[in-house]
Amino acid sequence: MFQEEGAPLPAAILAGQRRRAEPRYTTILFIPLSAPPHKLETDWATSCAEVILRRCPACESDSIIGHGRRRKQAHDEHHDWIGIRRGRCPGCGKTFTFLPCFSFPYTQYSLLTRCQALRRRFVEHCSWEEATSTLKDPNRVPDSSTLRRWSSGLDRSQPALSFLRQTLARMTPWRARGDPADHQAGPLSWLSPVLQILWPLRI
Repeated sequence: MFQEEGAPLPAAILAGQRRRAEPRYTTILFIPLSAPPHKLETDWATSCAEVILRRCPACESDSIIGHGRRRKQAHDEHHDWIGIRRGRCPGCGKTFTFLPCFSFPYTQYSLLTRCQALRRRFVEHCSWEEATSTLKDPNRVPDSSTLRRWSSGLDRSQPALSFLRQTLARMTPWRARGDPADHQAGPLSWLSPVLQILWPLRI
């Protein structure tokens, strides 16, 4: 659940009062990837565009219904704006936004763009200016200062292999819950190719 603070009322601003408004809560549900690994970079948004997760995390009933659509920026080599769906639970009244796992809330660039740029910087030793990725919309190329800000979230305190072992250990309970006969079920079907992209960066 992501908390977004409310803005002060215009009358309060004019009166010089900066009383904090009640915080608003937005619930984001991330959709597991269903694109095949060899089409992950091109199809990650399309494969999630029509998905609605029915299980409400608030009241735990299978009651979420469609509640409109909107567009969101998710710039990378194959995407600029992507379509996303919203949902509502009639039981508890909560609304939800469904996002692909490669598009974080309140961001303009896909996770692939961030990873490609940081890989070029830290693995290929490019300068900050040379590390920017090729984007579908050439007018949206991030500034080098944006790349530096992205790098501040990296955990460089541990070796990459140590990070990989910790990640796989955290995935063990998911493995145990999955159906061993169904290799497409559960998070591993989409997490494995994602980890191949992300783990060297230790995000």
